[in-house]
Amino acid sequence: MIKKLSEINRPQLMELIYKKPAENLFIIGDVEAFGFDTEFQTLWGQFNDAGELVAVLLRYESNYIPYAEGPYDTEGFAEIINNDPGMRELSGLKEVVEKLEPLIPKKKRSENSFYYAKCQRLLQEKSDEALNQVERLTLKEVEENVELLKGVPEFQASNITIESKKRMIENNTGRTYFMRVDGEMATTASTTAENSSSAMIIAVATREKSKRQGLATICMIKLCKDLLAEGKELCLFYDNPAAGKIYHRLGFEDIGFWNMYRYEE
Repeated sequence: MIKKLSEINRPQLMELIYKKPAENLFIIGDVEAFGFDTEFQTLWGQFNDAGELVAVLLRYESNYIPYAEGPYDTEGFAEIINNDPGMRELSGLKEVVEKLEPLIPKKKRSENSFYYAKCQRLLQEKSDEALNQVERLTLKEVEENVELLKGVPEFQASNITIESKKRMIENNTGRTYFMRVDGEMATTASTTAENSSSAMIIAVATREKSKRQGLATICMIKLCKDLLAEGKELCLFYDNPAAGKIYHRLGFEDIGFWNMYRYEE
C-alpha cells in the first residue's frame, strides 16, 4: 500500500532512511529542513502488510527520488510520477531507480551515472598552519565565490548562482570554504544537503593559475575534518576516475552509483 506521508510518519521514515545516512542525505536533509507540508515537497511511502515502511518517494519541486532497501512497488511509484506534468528529473541510487526508469514514458533530455563515494574518516592530514589558511565563506564573499566557479570550465554551465549560495548559508543547508593566494580567492569546496547526520561535497574548484599547488587538498581536508568532527558522514559524486583517485586518498570509498535522468519540458 502506498500513501502520502505526514508528520505522524516521521519516526518510521527516519528509521528507514537513517540506516544509510550518506545514501539518503537528500531525503534526510529535505525532511529536516522542510517537513511534510509544503507546496514544493511531498513524500509517499509504501507499507507492507505488517504496517512497516519499506520504500519512500520524495518529490522536491520537479525532482523525484525513490529509496527502498529491496523490491518495491515500482508501478505504484511510476503512477505518482507520471501523474505530475511538471516532473523533470528522476534520480537516486542506481539499483533503485533503474527499476523505475523504464516505466516513465517521458522523453529524456539527458542520462548520467556517477560514482557515489562516502567518507567516515580522513586518511590524510595537514598542519595547523596550512589549515588555518582556509576561510569559511560569509554572505559578503558569495559573489566573489560564484565568479571563481564560473571561471572554471567544468562549472561554467552549472546552476550555481549568487542566490542559491546565499540561500544555503542562510538556511544552514550548506557551507563553503576557500583559500586566497595574493589576496585573490584561488580555491574552494562546498557542501550541500547538509543535515544532522550527513553532507555532500560539491563545487571543488581551483583557478587555473593556482592549480598543482595542493590548495584544493588543503581546503577539502579542512572541510571534511570539520564535518566529521560534527559526526556527519560525507559523500560526493564523481565521474572522472582521476578525481576519484584523489578522493580515495583522502578517505572516500565508493558505495555505488547515482543515476540521474532529466526529461524534456
